[in-house]
Amino acid sequence: MRVLERTVYRGPHLYSARPMIRLQLDLGALEQWPTDRLHGFTDALLKRLPGLERHGCCHGEPGGFVRRLRDGTWLGHVIEHVAIELQSAAGAPVTRGKTRSVRGRPGVYNVMYAWTDEEAALLAGRRAVEIVLGLLTPDLRNVEGLDRIVRPTEPFDGDPESAIAGVAAALRRTAFGPSTQALVDAARRRGIPVERLNGQSLIQLGWGVHQRRLRASVTDRTGLVAAESAGDKAEAKALLERIGIPVARGAVARSADEAVAAAARLRAPLVIKPLDGNHGRGVTTGLVAEADLRRAFDEAVRHSRRVIVEEQLPGRDHRVLVVAGQVVAVAEREPPKVTGDGVRTVAELVEAVNADPRRGEGHEAVLTRIRLDAAAAEVLARQGLAADSVPAAGREVLLRTAANLSAGGTAVDRTTEIHPDNAALARRAALAIGLDVAGVDLLAPDIGRSIRETGGGVVEVNAAPGLRMHLAPSEGQARDVAQPIIASLYPRGAPARIPVLAVTGTNGKSTVGRMAAHIFKAQGKVVGLTNTSGVYIGDQQIAATDASGPKSARMVLRDPTVEVAVLECARGGILREGLAFDRCDVGAVLNVQPDHLGLKGVDTLEDLAAVKSVVVESVSRRGVSVLNADDPLTIRMARHAGGRMCWFSLRGGEQTPGFVLKHIADGGAAVLHEPETDEIVLHDRGERRLICRAAGIPATLQGHAVFNVQNALAAAAMTWGAGVPPAAIGEALGSFRSTFDQNPGRMNLHEDHGFRVILDYAHNPEALRALGRVCSALRPSGQRSICMISIPGDRREADIRQMGEIGAEYFDTLVFREAPDNRGRGKGEVMRLMTEGARAAGCAPGRIHEVHEESEAAELCLRLAEPGDLVVLTPTRVEAVWGIIQAFRPQRAAEPGPKEIVLEPPHG
Repeated sequence: MRVLERTVYRGPHLYSARPMIRLQLDLGALEQWPTDRLHGFTDALLKRLPGLERHGCCHGEPGGFVRRLRDGTWLGHVIEHVAIELQSAAGAPVTRGKTRSVRGRPGVYNVMYAWTDEEAALLAGRRAVEIVLGLLTPDLRNVEGLDRIVRPTEPFDGDPESAIAGVAAALRRTAFGPSTQALVDAARRRGIPVERLNGQSLIQLGWGVHQRRLRASVTDRTGLVAAESAGDKAEAKALLERIGIPVARGAVARSADEAVAAAARLRAPLVIKPLDGNHGRGVTTGLVAEADLRRAFDEAVRHSRRVIVEEQLPGRDHRVLVVAGQVVAVAEREPPKVTGDGVRTVAELVEAVNADPRRGEGHEAVLTRIRLDAAAAEVLARQGLAADSVPAAGREVLLRTAANLSAGGTAVDRTTEIHPDNAALARRAALAIGLDVAGVDLLAPDIGRSIRETGGGVVEVNAAPGLRMHLAPSEGQARDVAQPIIASLYPRGAPARIPVLAVTGTNGKSTVGRMAAHIFKAQGKVVGLTNTSGVYIGDQQIAATDASGPKSARMVLRDPTVEVAVLECARGGILREGLAFDRCDVGAVLNVQPDHLGLKGVDTLEDLAAVKSVVVESVSRRGVSVLNADDPLTIRMARHAGGRMCWFSLRGGEQTPGFVLKHIADGGAAVLHEPETDEIVLHDRGERRLICRAAGIPATLQGHAVFNVQNALAAAAMTWGAGVPPAAIGEALGSFRSTFDQNPGRMNLHEDHGFRVILDYAHNPEALRALGRVCSALRPSGQRSICMISIPGDRREADIRQMGEIGAEYFDTLVFREAPDNRGRGKGEVMRLMTEGARAAGCAPGRIHEVHEESEAAELCLRLAEPGDLVVLTPTRVEAVWGIIQAFRPQRAAEPGPKEIVLEPPHG
């Protein structure tokens, strides 16, 4: 067996809308050994991983996978289920997977399974391969390329329990705490996008201008002044006292002597705690004796330079959670304790309590394990006990005086029992400090009676309160306290998402994206745009790179100024990682032409169409899918496209495909170019609405650049789908030009050298042919044309030769060059193949030049030009070649070029 590839899909992709891991495996000789031929394999596997018996597989019921094993299935399918089971047994809610053979490659399979944590899932994939092969005879156990999946830090002995433990450890390393996880789950239930911004708990909710951030229960509405006031317990108590909230009398001490002196002025029992502590650290209650006071001070001063000494209010410890000024949950907290049985020691009793599966380390679990540390020893000593003491049966033994869950305490839900006076007190306390999410610590003998009658009061008001005591109390009803926090950030009806428009296709993506961005800018929107030239926020280019993949799209969605995202989604990014979003509002597929074939398993036009179809399959139910009615492969995507359909077509009126006319007659949407009137019109719900005339869009060069007419149709359909009125679309398109500033590398015209220069990124045969047609329409009879041509070296030989053939058809002088890296082909090979294509098309050798470097080839084209000629440059480095054009100085005086483009009737 060999591991050929590993891919982590983080968004919708070719195989599923879910995040998945894909392992491409070549079974080799094992292709001849399905499970029904492997004697004893199924029983041995089920003995090691009995949880596999619950897998339904294609049968959809427990035991379905076992039936597949006994009937005979291939080991790639088995590895899929083992990887799922390892994650599930480790605590990840993972159930989905699929295994598919790779067409035309016998024995090669794509093994895919869902994941929640990338590191844990990759480890599960590796361990799954090792476990399955470990059950085979030694001569069948060979495997190559395991490190392509992941290189684990721990050795593996082949035991599934060890594998599960390793996956569980990986999950723990990146797991959210209970509070953060509850907030993330609540946001996802609302359909709010969630992204983790660091290795801890900093979370972005939403996109663009609608994004919010939180870290556990601290939100971006939690003010610094409020948090600092809450952290200074003396200041917070003074603020509360000023508005009549009952608080404990006390003082601040900087030394043990000061603490003892302050205690003399107060009524015992007393509490000593850090001035700015949290989680109950350094808190000691029930103090009377001076010696105990001094020891408690020494413990508290470890956590804060200043210490509070205060009277202990009467009553039980309650935590009241206040969100946006409203009480949403109440829990009574009890300090950690054990009950003696007359047989076991305190240490043994603690061990038994810690065996509760709900208890874990720190904040990772619902409850925290009790620690027998120095603080516990001090509390035990005050009760005349030690860790090795055997308390009498029924005796309760305290292990901490503070009731915090982080110290091992427990909680009982009291939400429905709190007296209205006590709830109002907690609410006022939170508002007085200014916290949007506050944990108010309230001491009350009976939470169901008013503190005004029973005594008690507010002990503290805490920022960043933990939620787990409410989410999963030890006793009583669990409370969904995450939902009101999310609702405070996103009230019902408040948007969390910005409009996302995604565009893909072989040709025209960048121009359509720029047209759409231009239309939104005319509406006063800040647009985040990605394409092969870079990432743009508003009018600024913030990254100059090929930005047509998911990484750049996420950069736009994270930006807090962006109101609309227009994202180019190229084939490579979809194959490499999937999309950057779970769904989009508008998705468009412009066309599917021969390009990038023979790469990454995309061998046919149908394969390429399947990849590009991912964009429209990800359109939301209320969104719009935009498809080209003139392209047979995009037409087929309609059956799987999401949302409402909007077709676009160059052939208006009776020339439009019949299914579009029926679609319009049924009230469907379409944007058509009607050649008879040169009008671009929108049909929707039986109405026909004019957008503009095609010739009125400068980028169409009075309609001669037919591909830009088509691009304008797509951009109009996309922006209409996002809510822009047709008249506004037409007005904005009327100011869209193919200048280098507005649309770099797409039909950019330069006329300062006495001859015209067109710069266009025509990188495949269809794009070069479309460019050739425009140039034929633009140049007057007798005008000579010179064209620099290239194509990436990883394209098929037939495609490379075709570039030469097309060049010979449309241009007089050809300058063939090669891409900067040539993508795997030897130096000169791309030029040789293009020359072969040109010669086969009848091009005389004297018309052909071969120049390896792009800059030298561009300069040669400019030097060859004479007054009145047309020079066409198709660059890889668009900005660099535009700089060469601007810096070029003719060697001889040239006649001034025409100020206006002279147009002739289009050919044909």
